[in-house]
Amino acid sequence: MPERRLVLIGARRDGKSSSANTILRKEWFKSGRIRTAYSEARHEIVENRNLVVVVDTPGWKYSTSLSEISERDKQQLQLGASKCPPGPHAFLLVIPTDSSFTQKQRRAVQEHMKLLEDRAWSYTMVLFTFGDYLGKRTIEEHIESEGEALTWLIEKCQNRYHVFNNTDKSNSSQVIELMEKIDDMVDENGNGYYMLDNQMIDTIRKKQEEVAQKAEQRLRRVSEQRQEMKMVLSEMEPIQALRIILLGSCFFGKTFLKNTIFGIKEQVEETTVLSHAQKAIVGSTEITVVDTPSWRKGFSAGNTPEIIKDELLHSLLKCPPGPHVFLLVIDADASFNAQHLKAATTHVELLGESVWNHTMVVFTRGDWVGSRSIEEYIECEGNALQCLVERCGNRYHVLDNMNEDDSSQVDDLLEKITLTLAGNGWQHFTPNQKMLDTLMKKKKRVENAARLRSQVKATRAEKGPAKKLKELRILILGEKLSGKTTAGNCLLRGKVFPAQPNDGCMAWKAQVADMQVTVVDTPGWCSESDCTRQQDREIVRGLTLSPQGFDAVLIVISLDFKFDQVSLDTLQDHIKLFGDSIWNHTMLLFTNQDTLGDRSLEEFIEGEDRPLRWLVDKCGNTYHCLHVTDQTDISQHYELFEKIEGMSAKNQGRLFRPDMKDVDLRLHEKFQRRIIKKALQHKIEQAVRRRELELFQDHKNNLEKLEQDIKEMTSSTLTLTTGSKSRTKKKSVLSDIENQIQGLNANIMKSMGQLRSSMDFGVPSSTYTCGIGC
Repeated sequence: MPERRLVLIGARRDGKSSSANTILRKEWFKSGRIRTAYSEARHEIVENRNLVVVVDTPGWKYSTSLSEISERDKQQLQLGASKCPPGPHAFLLVIPTDSSFTQKQRRAVQEHMKLLEDRAWSYTMVLFTFGDYLGKRTIEEHIESEGEALTWLIEKCQNRYHVFNNTDKSNSSQVIELMEKIDDMVDENGNGYYMLDNQMIDTIRKKQEEVAQKAEQRLRRVSEQRQEMKMVLSEMEPIQALRIILLGSCFFGKTFLKNTIFGIKEQVEETTVLSHAQKAIVGSTEITVVDTPSWRKGFSAGNTPEIIKDELLHSLLKCPPGPHVFLLVIDADASFNAQHLKAATTHVELLGESVWNHTMVVFTRGDWVGSRSIEEYIECEGNALQCLVERCGNRYHVLDNMNEDDSSQVDDLLEKITLTLAGNGWQHFTPNQKMLDTLMKKKKRVENAARLRSQVKATRAEKGPAKKLKELRILILGEKLSGKTTAGNCLLRGKVFPAQPNDGCMAWKAQVADMQVTVVDTPGWCSESDCTRQQDREIVRGLTLSPQGFDAVLIVISLDFKFDQVSLDTLQDHIKLFGDSIWNHTMLLFTNQDTLGDRSLEEFIEGEDRPLRWLVDKCGNTYHCLHVTDQTDISQHYELFEKIEGMSAKNQGRLFRPDMKDVDLRLHEKFQRRIIKKALQHKIEQAVRRRELELFQDHKNNLEKLEQDIKEMTSSTLTLTTGSKSRTKKKSVLSDIENQIQGLNANIMKSMGQLRSSMDFGVPSSTYTCGIGC
């Protein structure tokens, strides 16, 4: 019988394993909530037509970048095709019909398909699952209704697709039809198949063997280390109290870890915004666990708002006189690279110098590790994770999130914590008192400044209600990742703007809070140097989508990203395009309100650095905070619209409507300045290089002259007698030569420093003119 080799790929819980069982007409693969941990092949004769080999592969997360995918997961996808040598006839890309296929899913598919190389697309067919969800609609109607992302995928697969209803496994016609489509694809490919890259496969397998060996060695070292500590521990009485502080990035499972330690089975999705302590008796030990606010994954402490960093320090005050251990939570179901290492180290080291002696890594989602050990995960991820584990003295633990009833994993964790405490001589971590005193002083200063800002704001509000507007026109500006588009959807109380990164301007109208509201969303900007003329032109094009003008320009700022001097410079660089009059119509709109907790927005503003306070003052102390995830709270819309009406009254009803010719001129001048700046920098660099060559040549000539002098001195000293007078003269000559060499080196270094500093564009422009003129 003709053989057909199929590899099923796709995201988790999208129906891959169930589809594989439907094809083979047997329950070969475990499906449902059980994860496919590794690639597995099975074969059956299907409908008396073909010998079908089906490979089920581990599902992927919807990560939009390969850098966010663990090395093991990438290897598993690449090795999947090797389970059916000499290569698969088809990759069945599983897509469910019961959920939207967005641009995020599209990018995830693109990133994972890169691992199989572009040639894999010629052998790929889309297999839709949950066909019963379609009802009376055809699959073609579903494809067209989903939009651009799914249409792109179907076209990328050359319009090859099929739909399965996995709940109706008795329907053999859907399998027969699929096999016929696969036969057609095989014919189109010249009866060929996806050729395996044997060199790549060998490389991956060798790497896995090396990882397994290193993992064994690591496990052996750690076991020996723990055994030594257990001998010390056996002579000690059980510890009566433990104080623990939890640290980690967003969505890594810190709160889950706390609940697991305390035996709380009901896991609630919540965001920790304030450091808070919880106590309970576990066994015979009183345990205090302090949960802390999370930082953004992959972002260093320099990108974290002061309010979050201050809360990390406040955690030290929640468990006096100090914690016994810090548990640094890492997601074992994700990658860990140099960027993540920098994020972890910069945040942890905010707590003090000796913090690493008291820190242990706790891996969550250990159930996704599959059949491999946590040591294999550590070794496979590479230097960054290995470096972190070694900084923590090879202290680590792994939790299985799906096995909450297994109390032994908590017992093992507490034992390892006790061993860590014993290794530190039973001493807790002692916070730096000076640092804590500074923190408390800052808190008082921030509270006083926030109270004053609130009073100024309240004074302005006392002037009475402004004239009620029947229509509002709003222009939204902001940098990427600020929540700008989400804020626009929240204002209109619907998902009208696409959630994926927006490359063009869009305008929508809706009836909200008893008035007609028009919102124009614009592309987010990135750093000044990365913005192109086309991107800036598209941002200012938003002005044309409301020819009458705008009542308000909302600059969106996320509360969980730090607004520093670079952010302010980039913002001003873009705001200048609209002209100075824009500031009369500008209001700051803060997103991610849940970051505040029970603190006021004024406290956040005063706690941040000068750039944010300057911007708030520049906008006339006019700002609003939006809870973008809670669209049911219409009161926040009324409050925002009242502020806009107040700003409109202050502007005497005049709308913001700059002359587009002036805007285009400013746009042209901006990029002309950039061109001139680059040309100027290029000329300066050339001048510096020429001067460097001259200095080096002078230095070389002087050294050659000195070398000649030394030779002459050496020959003359040979004729001298060996008395003390001649030795003194010789030392004097050598000393003079040495001083000359040191003087030459000092001069050359000084000249080089001056040249390098002249390339700094902070010096007056006249310096450049003189340099270029020379």
